Amino acid sequence: MNDSPVNLWSNELHAVRYLDRADTIPHRSEGESALLEWLPRPLARVLDLGTGDGRWLSIVTAACAPKEAVALDFSETMLERLGRRFVDVPGIRIVAHDLDLPLPSDVGSFDAIVSSFAIHHLSHRRKRVLYEEVYSHLRSGGVFCNLEHVASPTPALHRKFLAMLDVRPEDEDPSNKLLDVQAQLDWLDQIGFIDVDCQWKWRELALLIGTRA
Repeated sequence: MNDSPVNLWSNELHAVRYLDRADTIPHRSEGESALLEWLPRPLARVLDLGTGDGRWLSIVTAACAPKEAVALDFSETMLERLGRRFVDVPGIRIVAHDLDLPLPSDVGSFDAIVSSFAIHHLSHRRKRVLYEEVYSHLRSGGVFCNLEHVASPTPALHRKFLAMLDVRPEDEDPSNKLLDVQAQLDWLDQIGFIDVDCQWKWRELALLIGTRA
């Protein structure tokens, strides 16, 4: 699968086109519901990696009412919409940050770190390092929940997945750098996460979970 350095998410048109069709992704709500089951209650602090326009973080805050949420994204389009969404919401800290760079050291530690369809835009090497950084920012008992776009086992299955999204292979986002589920679960296990598993999956959409002991 593609592991090139291409990332189009700083392009406004690319971001807007995604937002226009994001709600049409099949079974997305099922994966989000599965993720919510793994978030601790009460939830004091949560970090959202690649927040986008804040849609997913708004679901998390409505379900878990965290005292503080930190939202990271680097797209100016997403940050502008994120700011509008949470302009009157206390306890939401918005940080402009590119996930290709190390996580900011001053964000602190969290009860939960979540991500929704963002990390697959990173190179495989950066994915692995980011997972290590996530571990270091989790409190004991904290959970990492990554609802992710992953690689299919075969090219034929990948084409069938694209067809379900009504996307032609030649129109696939070149920013995608897909990696299989097992490789990522193995990384989490090697880093030190416990209770590592894929807790939900539909074709190339998967929920990867790990907890810091």
